[in-house]
Amino acid sequence: MRPAPVLAAGGRTVGNILSATEWMLPSPATQVHTISVLPSHSPSPAPQFAFSNLTTASKSSGGKGDQQGTPRFDVVRDDLLHPLANGNKARKLDALLPLLRRRGATDVITCGGCQSAHAAAVAVHCAEWGIRPHLLLRGEQLDVPTGYNLISLMFGNVTYASRSVYAHRDEMLYEHAKKVAGNSGTVLWADDIVRDNLAVDEETVLENDSRRVVIIKEGAGTVQALLGVMRLVEHLSCLSSFHNDEEVHIVVDAGTGTTAVGLALGAVCLGLHWRVTAVMLADTLERYQEQEKSLISDFKGLCHEDCHHLVGTDGLVHWVDRSSPRRFGKVLGGEIASCRQVARQTGILLDPVYTLAAWEQAVDLCRGDGREAKVAMIHTGGTLGLFGLAQRYPQHFAATANGQA
Repeated sequence: MRPAPVLAAGGRTVGNILSATEWMLPSPATQVHTISVLPSHSPSPAPQFAFSNLTTASKSSGGKGDQQGTPRFDVVRDDLLHPLANGNKARKLDALLPLLRRRGATDVITCGGCQSAHAAAVAVHCAEWGIRPHLLLRGEQLDVPTGYNLISLMFGNVTYASRSVYAHRDEMLYEHAKKVAGNSGTVLWADDIVRDNLAVDEETVLENDSRRVVIIKEGAGTVQALLGVMRLVEHLSCLSSFHNDEEVHIVVDAGTGTTAVGLALGAVCLGLHWRVTAVMLADTLERYQEQEKSLISDFKGLCHEDCHHLVGTDGLVHWVDRSSPRRFGKVLGGEIASCRQVARQTGILLDPVYTLAAWEQAVDLCRGDGREAKVAMIHTGGTLGLFGLAQRYPQHFAATANGQA
């Protein structure tokens, strides 16, 4: 039996809070694929493992690894949530964008790198919800726009910022927001709207034709973003494949760390025996732990819930280094080939910067000592980033590098 969900103030469960929230995504549903991990029988040098997608590949068409005891893990296919803007970027906007529109936002401003999946997601989903998106992208315009940069240009109003200006993000965002708002408009930070529950008469905004510009910080690492991720946890916990497994080990790649914290909070608040491991990609352990404490503190304020007893002295998330640590964004030799192997053998597209790191961790866990626990990797999307990587590392995508499997 699973423990009872944690009660919030007034006897409400976190499930009640989620059910009362307006969402951007019509449904929290997502596909879950089971992957088997087999020894590779290819001649050396070759990948150490071979993979098979047990969900989509029948035995007659080559599906392997369905035997009892074969290491396997699940992949939560959030990369299929939306054709352009999916993964954890969509989850983090799931509860945030409806709130901003309800508070009268006419424009949203955010920032990111030239190939930022976050910026592109904000542009796409804001456009779908009738909010004007404005994007400040670091660096210079590409000679040939592609990937997330192209999506940003098609859906958003893009301004490029030099690296020296971008180094002072908050000042850069606020100054640009004031220009967009004009003399009669107002500028707000998304964090302030969430924390202070600032309301506005939408008819007044329309009558005055004034702009209400809201700033979303890089990566959308806000407390409201946690709710969208927690909604995913609630959905997964209702699936028979998860409900029947008392012990579940969730694996996710960590950029800002917001998704990992949302997964862990969701599991604890819904009374689930789930462990969340986050592969650190962009910062130090200390900074991730600080972000975790900050988000948990903000979540307590959002829910008006005294949940000090939920959080141990070591926090909720198990933060780990990538198996091959490196400067953020750097791709090591053989990693694009590894993504190609996974794509060919399972039909799942990974990128070497983010999701390959989580895949490698999931493979290690499902083959380790704790194999009695279900291992589930959250696919955080980001595959359009491969278009940008093909410009940076063309030699890895050339026909000579694209050998036959």
